[in-house]
Amino acid sequence: MLVARALYFTIFAALAFLLPFLSLYYQKELGLSGSQIGVLTGIAPIVTLVAGSIWGAFADAKRKHKGVLLLAIVGVWGSVWAIYKAPGFLLLATAVFFYAFFASPVIPIVDNSVMTLLGERRDRYGLERMWGAVGWGVAAVFAGALIQRYGLSWAFYGFFILYGLLFFIALRFPVPEVSIASQFWQGLRKLATNVRWLIFLMVALVEGLSLAIFLNFLFLYLSDMGASRTIMSLSLTVATFSEIPVFLAGHKLLRRWTPVQLLAASMALTAARAFLYVGMTAPWQVLPISLLHGPTFAIMWIAGVAYSTQTAPKGLGATALAVFSGMTFGLGSALGSVTGGWLYQHAGGTAPFVWAGVAAILALLPFIWVHRRTILRQGMGRLV
Repeated sequence: MLVARALYFTIFAALAFLLPFLSLYYQKELGLSGSQIGVLTGIAPIVTLVAGSIWGAFADAKRKHKGVLLLAIVGVWGSVWAIYKAPGFLLLATAVFFYAFFASPVIPIVDNSVMTLLGERRDRYGLERMWGAVGWGVAAVFAGALIQRYGLSWAFYGFFILYGLLFFIALRFPVPEVSIASQFWQGLRKLATNVRWLIFLMVALVEGLSLAIFLNFLFLYLSDMGASRTIMSLSLTVATFSEIPVFLAGHKLLRRWTPVQLLAASMALTAARAFLYVGMTAPWQVLPISLLHGPTFAIMWIAGVAYSTQTAPKGLGATALAVFSGMTFGLGSALGSVTGGWLYQHAGGTAPFVWAGVAAILALLPFIWVHRRTILRQGMGRLV
């Protein structure tokens, strides 16, 4: 699985150069307003929701997973170049649209391939996915230093170098093609009418909303507080490396608790993280708070991937993971980006984080109520 680890490392290292600094680039270099930034950061998630599901379904139905992966990598590289060179808001929005269109299947196809290759050892997924966290954390240090010294253009230069390398790594990735047990559309219908699956997707949506606010507006909030680029990049490093022990222990967590229990814990910690951001009085305080990223995002992702692959009919793994990813980083991120941008402009820097905390609590309460019997029965079983 060395190639899979290299893929995860490179994908997230590239994203660490670009994504956290895009909002700053839009504001500082292009002079866009908070609402315009909200629109731009909201376009990508909406496209991801639809395009990811289409790409995943196409790859599963045609068994062309590796071809889709390679095409998507090339498309992402070209789209980010267009974002960097776009002369106006409309062309910029178009470039963001195509970036999201091509980026949407990359991680779901890699995740699905890794889960298939692991076979009966699927609970060890976290040990492979951990290398994405390592890549993000390592790259964040270099990204912050380079951007602090040479400017925001290095957010793009670093991305171009790493995503170009990603294509050559992907050529060597052994993507398995899984046969579909039944007719594709029958399997898709079965998945779409599974009530528990739909409830799970609603949880993913709210988690995505909160995470989008943390990603897109934390640096703007810190900038308003007078934080340096170094503090910003260090917060990324701390947050990312907090994922590593969670991913390392992922198989143990899934043996001890169910995905439902882990998701409930993740949502509770997401609310706590949001309100701690609101209470900051100095930029350095973001560093200890960022340690909660692992217990929020990493736990949610481990539980979500496990639940998706368990629920998906045979041969529809990429579809299920694309839908899960689309709800989290698609519709959830879109809602977080648009509402966060409006709140940031009209109610101040802390308002998006208040909304993230409230949304997590509002989703957590009915989620616990719906699964109360399962959570209590399994929770008591662990104590016996």
